[in-house]
Amino acid sequence: MKTIIIIPARHGSTRFPGKPLADIYGKTMLQRVWENAEKSAEKTGAQIVIATDNKEIAAHAKNIGAEVVMTPHECKTGTDRALSAINSLSEKPEIIINLQGDSPLTPPRFITSLIEEMESSASVPVATLVVQLTWQELESLRENKKTTPFSGTTAIVDKNNDAIWFSKNIIPAIREEEKLSAAQNLSPVFRHIGIYGYRRKVLEDYVKLPQSHYEKLEGLEQLRLIENGYKIRAVKVDYKGYPSMSGIDTEEDAKRAEKIIKEHGEPQ
Repeated sequence: MKTIIIIPARHGSTRFPGKPLADIYGKTMLQRVWENAEKSAEKTGAQIVIATDNKEIAAHAKNIGAEVVMTPHECKTGTDRALSAINSLSEKPEIIINLQGDSPLTPPRFITSLIEEMESSASVPVATLVVQLTWQELESLRENKKTTPFSGTTAIVDKNNDAIWFSKNIIPAIREEEKLSAAQNLSPVFRHIGIYGYRRKVLEDYVKLPQSHYEKLEGLEQLRLIENGYKIRAVKVDYKGYPSMSGIDTEEDAKRAEKIIKEHGEPQ
């Protein structure tokens, strides 16, 4: 079984052009993502490929020792870019891990957990990561959503650890929250971490599907899979006290990531 980690890296971000090459505490964002993937690959044996449509990013990737595949400018999403990269390879992998190039604080063990879930459970078509929030983290998420309501995605998960739904709203609603918070340290809310593992056939089918109703409403690509009957395994991970952070969309996000690394070290 061959597993590959694809890192889509696009230059033309509207809010932060050229962000894969942005400096974060002495290294580019892309280098940090690639190094985290490398640490996981040391344990899993996965191949790593950076997929980009930009020559400057490609040159930088080769300079740090990464394998690079050039993909068309027309790729609309990181998922499209990942499949384009796969199609250009002579040996096709069975499992594809889509690790976005703007996620430099993803702990390598998270990537490893996703790979291990896909490799150990042949019946799982798609997998992604979730983290259960403490009550304090839940309150912080609520505060953030007062100013940026579409930042941060939550999920509800069934007894088999398959995702029931994802939303930009905080789900589930919680009755008797005060009583529940007094009884347990963790809230019942899971925050989604946007890394995915796909079986190759599922990825090929997925990009051919039209945008679905709730995908359009929420702005969440993964709902296309759920609306078309695919199961998504939710792999639970724990930051173990390391500050969590979503992908980097702005220069302010990059400064925040740099501050986290300065104060807490590299993600492990």
